[in-house]
Amino acid sequence: MSPGKTRASLPYRPCVGITLINPAGLIFAGQRIDSEVPAWQMPQGGVDRGEAPEAAAFRELSEEIGVAPARVALLDATPDWLRYDLPDALVGKVWGGKYRGQEQRWFLMRFLGADAEITLDTPHPEFSAWRWISADDLLASIVAFKRPIYEQVLARFRPHLA
Repeated sequence: MSPGKTRASLPYRPCVGITLINPAGLIFAGQRIDSEVPAWQMPQGGVDRGEAPEAAAFRELSEEIGVAPARVALLDATPDWLRYDLPDALVGKVWGGKYRGQEQRWFLMRFLGADAEITLDTPHPEFSAWRWISADDLLASIVAFKRPIYEQVLARFRPHLA
């Protein structure tokens, strides 16, 4: 954090998340490339200034795993923004110290393509590995500070999940 800033004075970073499911209702999970410990998560990323959240979700899916908008079907979205705070040890270190956490809109999308179309070899790789996973296994694999958000998202989308 910059001098004179407190956690409470920092805003939340606007972000989207994508719960991408296959025809069996399993969820795409990627192992973060920048983590020394297992840290599996769903694709997510920032919303650019002036960008609609749905457009950001399609862009992030393409940027992170190479999946084009035509290869997914949008099924649902969280009606509200969901927030999480970073742990104290990360505030001031990630996102240039400008944010206290993220506020996210989540989108449920069904993957219409073949697994071979998913690629982690993107211009700015985010994941080192990926797999299709059940909701329960995903919750057990996510970093603790994101678990409450994932619980809310998966509860909303549960009718579509394996």
